[in-house]
Amino acid sequence: MYIIRRWWDKNRWSAIAIGLALVAAWIIRQTQGAAVSELINTISRPFQSHPTQDERLSDARTIELKSRLAELESQNQQLKKLLNYRTTAKNSLMTLAPVIGRSADAWWQQVTLGRGERAGIKVGFVVTAPGGLVGRIVSVTANTSRVLLISDRTSQVGVTISRSRYTGFLQGRSSTRAVMQFFEKVPDVRPGDFVATSPYSQIFPNGIPVGRVESVNLQKSPAPEATIVLTSPLNSLEWVFVQPKPSQAQE
Repeated sequence: MYIIRRWWDKNRWSAIAIGLALVAAWIIRQTQGAAVSELINTISRPFQSHPTQDERLSDARTIELKSRLAELESQNQQLKKLLNYRTTAKNSLMTLAPVIGRSADAWWQQVTLGRGERAGIKVGFVVTAPGGLVGRIVSVTANTSRVLLISDRTSQVGVTISRSRYTGFLQGRSSTRAVMQFFEKVPDVRPGDFVATSPYSQIFPNGIPVGRVESVNLQKSPAPEATIVLTSPLNSLEWVFVQPKPSQAQE
């Protein structure tokens, strides 16, 4: 005991230092350096500069203004495209209308527009967007109107294969696809063919682009079918064009 006591009196500070070093190394290993990082942050915190309340508010306003500017620039570009689309279509009866509502549980079935009877819109009017057919007006109020989208399962559109002129009708399946059922038993159709509204349609004008053939099932019963990828951006509609069908334009 005397020898141990003498050794301890002579080396205790070194032993304590080694013990503390071993404990610190174990803590660093277990926490992957988090304890050291926290210690450094605690020590340096009094020397760090903190933004004032006014500076934080100023930064928040700057971020808000940048966000608003980006949104306005995006809307401006979109409106330019729509105006170019209207000029190309050369249809003075087109009414530009914003999409102001759509239900989350019926996203690809209906949308609500911010134009109605006061803008001359009536039930049965045709709705299009850059890319092609969107749907038709099914109800109208003074300042709003509701659109049944062509992607809705209850919507039926008479369509034609542009290349071969084979006809059928289109039924919605999702926001991006629909199914075309042919009237003929052996239609001339292949993937890549374009589809447009039929000259026999009593609901839509002839020749409005609808989509493109993705796949064909000629063995489908009772009639051959083709899966159509819709070309109008039904998932991201913000603005559309509303126009009377030919019979309504003459009223």
